[in-house]
Amino acid sequence: MSQHAQPALSVAVEDGVATLTIRNPAKRNAMTPRMWRRLPAVLEQLAAEEAVRVLVLTGEGDTFCSGADISALREDGAEEARGLAAAAEEALAAFPRPTLAAVRGHCVGGGCQLAVACDLRFAAEGALFGITPAKLGIVYPASATRRLVSLVGPATAKYLLFSGELIGTGRALRTGLVDEVHPAGELGARVAEFARLLASRSRLTQAAAKEFANGLPDGPAGREREAHWEREARESREAAEGVAAFLERRPPVFTWPGTDG
Repeated sequence: MSQHAQPALSVAVEDGVATLTIRNPAKRNAMTPRMWRRLPAVLEQLAAEEAVRVLVLTGEGDTFCSGADISALREDGAEEARGLAAAAEEALAAFPRPTLAAVRGHCVGGGCQLAVACDLRFAAEGALFGITPAKLGIVYPASATRRLVSLVGPATAKYLLFSGELIGTGRALRTGLVDEVHPAGELGARVAEFARLLASRSRLTQAAAKEFANGLPDGPAGREREAHWEREARESREAAEGVAAFLERRPPVFTWPGTDG
């Protein structure tokens, strides 16, 4: 196997958009234990870069991710593998910028788990989605199950988890598993266009909306987070810049946090 073909996660950053690519072409971009372990660290590094405004997660070639490398279950054990996948999923869900999964081909098992942890999912026609622990006798993590139910509803979540069957983009779009479907040759351009759009919008608005949409804790902790974002809104110039740009008929230049633009 060539060095290029070694299982890996690769990152490219351009114009505020970080593209994180899952690479394991010999196994349909299956995630190895090393890749699961590395993902949270990669996300932490990207979150620390102020220039990164949007994260796009995709797979090399014509497949998103076929899940966990099943051969590793014998080596590391199913319990450890589930723990690694759950930690990576939570790190992705907690990433502080908008995240977009660009899906081609198979998006199965742990791959679908990662896609669901993203904020949005755009797919190419012909993509297939499935969550397959019922084929392996594995208990799907509670946090991942709740996230799936929140996205597609209990009936579709049960269909996917009970059966392990794959569904196409038509059903995925109807049930909310994906947000947009495009011809395979047009997906890349649409993802790039939308990612640039997200990068141009207010990070303050996006950060608050993401936290609110993901659910605030009950009680004083939740109220404190609401108060935090109210303070951020008052102290920032985002709203003033947005109104001024609208009246002056120019693109807004949002600078929260800091002044680097």
